[in-house]
Amino acid sequence: MSTAVLPRAATDSHRLRQSVLSMVIGLRPMLTGYWAVMVFALFFVGLLIQLLSGGVTASAWDYGTQSPKYFSMAIGITITPAYFSLLVSQGITRRMFSVAAGIYLTGAAVATSVLWVLVYQLERGLYAWQGWPDKLTNAHLFDHPSQVGLIFAEYFLMILAHEATGWLLGITFVRLGVWRGILMLPLALLPAVAAELLLVAQWLAGILNNVGYHRPPLVVAVPSVLVVSALGLYAGYRLLEPMAVKPPKG
Repeated sequence: MSTAVLPRAATDSHRLRQSVLSMVIGLRPMLTGYWAVMVFALFFVGLLIQLLSGGVTASAWDYGTQSPKYFSMAIGITITPAYFSLLVSQGITRRMFSVAAGIYLTGAAVATSVLWVLVYQLERGLYAWQGWPDKLTNAHLFDHPSQVGLIFAEYFLMILAHEATGWLLGITFVRLGVWRGILMLPLALLPAVAAELLLVAQWLAGILNNVGYHRPPLVVAVPSVLVVSALGLYAGYRLLEPMAVKPPKG
């Protein structure tokens, strides 16, 4: 895995930038590969399947609503086993590692959310040009693809919360092992579960609405998801503080 060089004589701000850069470089194939697969396989191939099976009747891009948050959870899981020993052994403190991970995860959430917004707009223009209905197949904070702000807010909040859950999963299983990691699942899953219950969007919305549960006002839900996600990242840092650097195997 490619990483940025971390000279020991560098200032703290330089070392933080290099730590973030090492994550960007090392995880770039994973993240950009996911973007490419989703745009090609989900959007273009999904649209082609609709055209060949009776015509376009709904948004093809909306079929992939669930995917970004679960993939982003995998990104969060990956950071600690991939980078903790590497960066800490080069003099990066556990606190700085946690800050760098938080910056990277937030940036990745922004980038993926922007991609989802852009493809919704591309699809909206194409559908309007062809006269196709751009019906959404999932429940969302937004009612139409033209609501750019709500699209970004939904995906960013969902992705960030699931990244925080992934971050906690990666740390607890690396530090505590499988069985104790399983016992820590309620803590690790808290950010993702909170986001699902506060936003009530995507696949879980129908189930929750059927049992009489409805989304709280966005003025409450949005900051609450941000706070829970931030607390998840902080909890990960506190779990990392006493963790020893394990030598690589093999």
